[in-house]
Amino acid sequence: MPLAEHLRELRNRLAKGVLAILVVTIVAAFYYKDITNFVTRPVLDSIGCPQAFGELAKTKNNHCAHLTVSGLLAPFTLALKIALTTGIVLAAPVWLYQLWAFVAPGLHRHEKKYAYAFVGFGFPLFLAGGYLAYNVLPMTAKFLVDLTPSGAENLLPLDDLLDLTIRMIVVFGLAFEMPLLLIMLNLTGVLSGRRMLGWWRGMVVGIAAFAAVATPSPDPGTMLSLAAPIWGLFFIAVGFSLLNDRRKRRREGAGLSDDEASDLDLTPEDIDDVEPVSAGRALPQQQSGTERVNGYDDVT
Repeated sequence: MPLAEHLRELRNRLAKGVLAILVVTIVAAFYYKDITNFVTRPVLDSIGCPQAFGELAKTKNNHCAHLTVSGLLAPFTLALKIALTTGIVLAAPVWLYQLWAFVAPGLHRHEKKYAYAFVGFGFPLFLAGGYLAYNVLPMTAKFLVDLTPSGAENLLPLDDLLDLTIRMIVVFGLAFEMPLLLIMLNLTGVLSGRRMLGWWRGMVVGIAAFAAVATPSPDPGTMLSLAAPIWGLFFIAVGFSLLNDRRKRRREGAGLSDDEASDLDLTPEDIDDVEPVSAGRALPQQQSGTERVNGYDDVT
């Protein structure tokens, strides 16, 4: 298509994606309290102070946090943030499909196959990372709240808690995509499995450093909860790449497959055996434009 048609199609695809996000955001705005309770419930069950605050509450939990909302406009801003985030997440199938529909016509068949595999495995891995963060965050919050000095009261802003929860889910989800990226680089021939295996010491240290920075608490339990699954996924990616490289070498050693054509050798075996082309067998002279029929000469 011409450039103007591509731009017009891109505009239509973006409009459909934004419309889907807007519709889901409006619906989520009516249920933002339920969504907030769902996101914050594990953390509040871990560090939240009991409703009956007093001597009984102090004996039950010496270190707890009160959830707060500061400012007159803070509830409205919070509801808007929750609704918009929910709209982007729940409308992801729509806007991802619109993005794919715009890009897919320009891809070859094998590129489409790799893209389908990336989406098919990438989305479950992202969900697994987000689910792990959702379950690790209460343990992290408990460790941090236990650092509160004796006699001090911990006030936890709700917007900070939501930002931390969303950031942890996104970071854990994207971290689980790293092994899949290595496999895709191996399938496309950019990175070999032997080279990946040679990086294992640096990858182990790098993943541990990333987990230490990505997790908000300095305790080793939270860091290992993120680093250990990524270590396992990395070595799975290395094993898959080594097997794929072995399969490639075996296929190259076996020769051409049934659906591959060999290159034609157009070089004569003996130059003396080449029969010269006589003048009678040569193509006739090009006819003039007046003698052509419908724009073609008699040879054509």
